[in-house]
Amino acid sequence: MKALVLSAGYGERLRPLTDRTPKPILEAGGRPLIHYPLLMLRHAGIIDVAVNIHHLGGKIKEALGDGGGMGLRITYSPEPTLAGTGGPLLALRDFFGGETFALLNCDTIVDLDLRAMIAAHRASGALATLLLRAAGAGVAYSGIECGHDGRIRRMRLLTGRTPGEFADFPAGLSSGETAALRLYMYCGVMICESGVFSITPSAPPFGLMTEVFAPALARGAALQGHVHAGYFRTVDDLAGYEALCAELAAGDTPLRYLD
Repeated sequence: MKALVLSAGYGERLRPLTDRTPKPILEAGGRPLIHYPLLMLRHAGIIDVAVNIHHLGGKIKEALGDGGGMGLRITYSPEPTLAGTGGPLLALRDFFGGETFALLNCDTIVDLDLRAMIAAHRASGALATLLLRAAGAGVAYSGIECGHDGRIRRMRLLTGRTPGEFADFPAGLSSGETAALRLYMYCGVMICESGVFSITPSAPPFGLMTEVFAPALARGAALQGHVHAGYFRTVDDLAGYEALCAELAAGDTPLRYLD
């Protein structure tokens, strides 16, 4: 099994830090942010990893090398122009070789048993399994709603910057159907079957949620949620990054793959 760690963005909300240092290699807890998903992959036995690069990509390559120092084999996928969250897959179709693959964000730190998630994905028979965490009602971000069996039944994607404006996939579910659903948010890790390539747009840029999975769900595709209740942090902005650095510096962060 192979993986892609998404790493090409500008990290605009972390400026001025990201003007000279790409977000994936900003340090937190004494190591670059991207080390956390990479070490989690290695802990799960996944050593062939692609890293897409654009903004200051040379610095990412310099920091990670070929991955050998971490027990990995890293393949770089340069993007002359940004391809979105889904577009990087197109250049890596041959890399994945028609097999199940993992996709992770470079800025997510989560204490996840990735092997267990992969096993649950295989057992579900889903096209893709998304890592989720519980979300409160009325929160101003896109939401993913699941039934009691963990099957994803609806995606509610924000349509703009105004809280509460969503596009629903599928649209038109009855109040009785939605009343039984539980609301979650996506946590930056997913396991996909190669069938995903059959439903992607033919050219980048495009988004994974907005242009691949949400429309597929509306057409009846089987998507599964894997709910995580443990440690989870993601770096959205400068204040969040500074808070994370302080937390990790204090120690006692429960990350099994750092052992």
